[in-house]
Amino acid sequence: MSVSKLSEVLVKMGNIVRVFTTTANGSSELPVNINEPVLIDGVTVNYFPRITKDHSHFSPKLLWTMWKQVKQFDVVHIHAWWNLVSILSCLIAVIRKTPVILSPRGTLSNYSFHNKNAFIKQCIHSLLGKPLLNRCFIHVTSTHEAKTIGQLITPRQIINIPNFIELGKVYNQSDAPKVGELQLLFFSRIEEKKGLDILINSLSKISVPYHLTIAGSGELDYIAGLKQLSIQNGVSANISWIGFQGEKKFNIMSSADLLILPSYDENFGNVVIESLSVGTAVLVSEHVGLADYIIENNFGWICKTDPDSIAGIINNIDKNNLEAIKQRAPEIIMHDFNEDNLAKQYMDMYQQIIHHG
Repeated sequence: MSVSKLSEVLVKMGNIVRVFTTTANGSSELPVNINEPVLIDGVTVNYFPRITKDHSHFSPKLLWTMWKQVKQFDVVHIHAWWNLVSILSCLIAVIRKTPVILSPRGTLSNYSFHNKNAFIKQCIHSLLGKPLLNRCFIHVTSTHEAKTIGQLITPRQIINIPNFIELGKVYNQSDAPKVGELQLLFFSRIEEKKGLDILINSLSKISVPYHLTIAGSGELDYIAGLKQLSIQNGVSANISWIGFQGEKKFNIMSSADLLILPSYDENFGNVVIESLSVGTAVLVSEHVGLADYIIENNFGWICKTDPDSIAGIINNIDKNNLEAIKQRAPEIIMHDFNEDNLAKQYMDMYQQIIHHG
């Protein structure tokens, strides 16, 4: 969402933007035209078929087109790492002497390095990744991410600009705190990194009346395991699993008292800003990139990736604090994540890279 929004805003500002991507759509392929560019929300997108159907996304046609056309562009902006599209496109741009900026999107963290395929990643990083990344500009979305990346590589420059985020409108503002059960919400992809297992393990330790709504999709086997965990903990009756939510997203967030994101690692956390934009307070782990922003603005609470930490905070939440955040947060979020201000920051970044690249 952040990448598409960035592309759309850049086009509206009069820039020429071309998106090269594959037909990857999870384990299946997007039903799109691969023979000519497609115009999507004003952005010209080239879809290329991939040979490998896993997360490596090997696409010879994309890479060959990249080799032929890359010198037409002032800047190549690559999003994410640890796949053959990103790494080999970066190699091509460096060889062809076109400035490269990489937005790791959470893929260059200690958690990412050691979570899956650690040995393979370390080999790739030592042989090719690190020499390439040291010749790139790096775009991060939080101070947390900048510090992590600075421990791994020494790029030409690290530039910190938040994501473009779709913001909601405020629903049902009230001066009186809510009564009844504390309405908790987990709203994200359901995968190991997000720490939903920690949240479920914390529920049996919560002493105040509550109900947890889990919105999101993921691998069926993993979700089944989490549901079994909730049964084992005796808390399944307090949980509603509502699946992926699109159009109703902001209504669901607005009706909650507290959004919880207990991630093991999170470079930014779009859902945190989305929640605050409708006035819903947040509880996030210390490994979420926006943790410092939440503390600075008193928008919620920071926990450890530990069930006792989460339960302890929830048991001591004052609903008057929740209501105070609901009154303050939307206006501050609308200012801090104003589209025009962010667009200027991104344009300044590109101009700086062109000048130094």
